[in-house]
Amino acid sequence: MENLPAIFSDLAVILIAAGVITVVFKWLKQPLVLGYILAGVFIGPYITWFPGVTDTANIHVWSDIGIVFLMFGLGLEFSIKKLKKVGATGAITALTELAIMFLIGSSVGKLLGFSSMECTFLGCMLSISSTSIIIKSFDDMKLKQQKFASTVTAVLVVEDLVAVLLLVVLGTVSVSKTFDGGALAGQMGKLAFFLVAWFLFGIYLIPTFLRWMRRYMSEETLLVLAVGLCFGMVVLAAQAGFSTALGAFVMGAILAETIEVDVIHRLVMPLKNLFGAVFFVSVGMLVNPAVLVQYWLPIVVIAATIILFKSLSATLGVLLSGRPLKTAVQSGFCFCQIGEFSFIIAALGMSIPGFNRDLYPIIVSVSILTTFVTPYMIKGALPFYNWLEPKLPAKVKQHLSNYSTHAESDGDNRVSIRNFVKRQLTNILLYGVILAAIALLSAAFLRPFLDSLFADAKIPQIWSRLLGMSATILIMSPFLWAIAVKNVSKEKIKAMFDTYRFSQAVVIPLLVLRYFVALFFVGMVVGSYVSLAVGFLMVIAFMVLLAVLFSRRANGFYAQIEERFLDNLNSRQAQNSFRIPAGMENEFSMERMSVSPYSPLAGLTLAQGNLRDRYGANIVTIERGDQIIDLPTRDALLMPSDVITAIGTEEQVSRLRADIEKEADVLIHDHSDHELFMYRYHVEAGGPLCGLPVGTSILATRHHVMTIAIERGGKTIYNPSRDTVFLHDDLLWLVSPEDMTLKGFESKMEKI
Repeated sequence: MENLPAIFSDLAVILIAAGVITVVFKWLKQPLVLGYILAGVFIGPYITWFPGVTDTANIHVWSDIGIVFLMFGLGLEFSIKKLKKVGATGAITALTELAIMFLIGSSVGKLLGFSSMECTFLGCMLSISSTSIIIKSFDDMKLKQQKFASTVTAVLVVEDLVAVLLLVVLGTVSVSKTFDGGALAGQMGKLAFFLVAWFLFGIYLIPTFLRWMRRYMSEETLLVLAVGLCFGMVVLAAQAGFSTALGAFVMGAILAETIEVDVIHRLVMPLKNLFGAVFFVSVGMLVNPAVLVQYWLPIVVIAATIILFKSLSATLGVLLSGRPLKTAVQSGFCFCQIGEFSFIIAALGMSIPGFNRDLYPIIVSVSILTTFVTPYMIKGALPFYNWLEPKLPAKVKQHLSNYSTHAESDGDNRVSIRNFVKRQLTNILLYGVILAAIALLSAAFLRPFLDSLFADAKIPQIWSRLLGMSATILIMSPFLWAIAVKNVSKEKIKAMFDTYRFSQAVVIPLLVLRYFVALFFVGMVVGSYVSLAVGFLMVIAFMVLLAVLFSRRANGFYAQIEERFLDNLNSRQAQNSFRIPAGMENEFSMERMSVSPYSPLAGLTLAQGNLRDRYGANIVTIERGDQIIDLPTRDALLMPSDVITAIGTEEQVSRLRADIEKEADVLIHDHSDHELFMYRYHVEAGGPLCGLPVGTSILATRHHVMTIAIERGGKTIYNPSRDTVFLHDDLLWLVSPEDMTLKGFESKMEKI
């Protein structure tokens, strides 16, 4: 008998246990993620009543793959434009929550008798929420389209970015036993650089490649390519020193801006569900029931601290960002758990000599407890708000309302100055990253390649260096033009000088900074290829910069690059029939959704569905195959598999989506009790059928009977046409949904 690797039996145990227990949780109408974790407890190494997993190392690999698919799926549902709308909310909320929870977590550690180092690690563990748990809870509870979900997603993205920085800082602490502020600043700059570079190059290259490949794409090739791109970015992120989860999320966010995202999301979902289940089961396997008994007091104290203070601090952060109280409560109550990043932080602490070894099982147990509480906290947020809101004093509610309204409005009469500064700094950041990436790639790959090539040809190295330097500056030239000249309007600058007294103190330094940055990158390239005196280097750089500034070709080439980039960035939104004006984007939402066969609106006209009155949303287009129906009339039908574009507020569109994309209560329908009856009938001369066509016979006109075959002269006519005439001695095969005896046919009608 062939010896199977342990991974086969382990996966069998994991998936069977997860399948059985989650069926029970589905019957109990509880979140499936809780069932996965409980399944992991049962098959873990600490409970011997059930078949267990033998090779935990392989299971950790599968769980890591699960995290990748969970974050990839999150990225596919991510929108850069939506993040822009809630970006400030995400940053303010995340930083508020992280600061408060770090202080509270450290204080709780002191009360429990932990050392200063352990308190620092505990504070970090309690600061980071679990993206995978929250996203899975949203999936199970059908909350992804709720208005507060976008706020939660933005906060989670910021938290994950901060978690990466914490891992770097704590990793340095675990090795050197000291805090290195320089390392933190360097890692933050590195993270910002790679994120901007990945998004810029990814959005420029990948949609362009997919557009070129579209005519050759099938679902199979698209799935393989999408997953390949995901793991390719995971590898790049790991080589750059970041988490695999961050790489998966970035690639998902890039693909989310393509028109293929809906198909990719549908194809990836089964993989996400499968490996996500393995991940949550593996988390449950880490739970030792004995630890719950031995350390019940620290576990209860830390879990209660997370559930109470983490929710309150997140709610406070959302309020400080200017969101209404209802959104703040619903968002804040989602952040009541810790997850995978906390496990990694605890593992880092274990590498420090003298670190409390019991902290790891404690934090895992706390994570499990808070994970169980998460769905119920999310469910209880709205009832809590409904209880709290009437009890608040009128002055408090008025202050909250005024603060929210003021935060969303722009009352600064110097908005043009702020917009100018914002554009200039954004311009420097984006194009600076592109220029830095080109310079680094040139130094890392182009220069060694040319040196080797010219050395083999026995050509002096100076020529390879001059060629590489010239080629690099030529590639950089459109971006040098953009960073130095783009968005500089003499008329607008003069208007600001005339309107605002101190505008020159802001505008002139920014313009000088742009020229200096462009000059710096030219000098950086020249200095990496040719070792010359600083003065000579600056002269060359200045001459090249002048040539670039007055180069029409560089201007035109850059315009083509920018146009392609913006087309790719807006390709998904371009699928909509029209673009919502900028002033209405905060209130109006336009979304595409597919009509489910189980939708109560399927098969109805827009008038019968009464969509405008019931949901408040409008249907602006209906896509049916290759056909597009713009501004459908009230008589237009909604058919299964139609893709509709709806416009309305986020709440209106969310209510409509719940009915449009309604899922079946039961996945598999058993139709074994539905039976059609088959009869055999011999046509006689002078009988009621002889000489009549199939379509006008009594069987077709009076009875619900179908003729599926006629045996005639040793041959069989299958599915005879309506004009086929019944002849003497024909043997008919008939099908009817009713078990009945037809009058006049009793003697020759034989039921099969």
